[in-house]
Amino acid sequence: MTATLVPSQCVTGVIAQSYHQSDKAAGEFDAIVAQTEKFLAERGRRPRILIAKMGQDGHDRGAKVIASAYSDLGFDVDLSPMFSTPEEIARLAVENDVHVVGASSLAAGHKTLIPELIDALKKWGREDICVIAGGVIPPQDYAFLQARGVAAIYGPGTPMLESVRDVLMRISQYHD
Repeated sequence: MTATLVPSQCVTGVIAQSYHQSDKAAGEFDAIVAQTEKFLAERGRRPRILIAKMGQDGHDRGAKVIASAYSDLGFDVDLSPMFSTPEEIARLAVENDVHVVGASSLAAGHKTLIPELIDALKKWGREDICVIAGGVIPPQDYAFLQARGVAAIYGPGTPMLESVRDVLMRISQYHD
């Protein structure tokens, strides 16, 4: 079976609306939107992220919230099918020319699946695709994943705007 992207399941506008309930949060939100617009103006396309669910991890609600937030902040967002293999995710990332793959892990497969994804991207000759991880990943596993090429790990409680700002910076590092 060949994996294909699922139709966007992002609910847009909700995250933006929640940040615009306070002046401080609205200012931070709008500053990131301005960064994505600058990215578009300079590079001719929006920053693009693939939110990936691999292995037997069937918990997708958080991934959909993250996808919605990135969309509201100006990214082009792709969602992988549930239960994809690392090879399928790498193919989707290459075919859709994403800047970053966000691997969501809530079922303890991160130490196997994410390094396999990075290896698959290398086989495609696409080390320029930044791989980040999020979800419930024990802090003691962070060094293991980073040593295998994960650019950043965003655990529970990571402020959304902080992580998106960081991802924009990392995309620039990978693609400049």
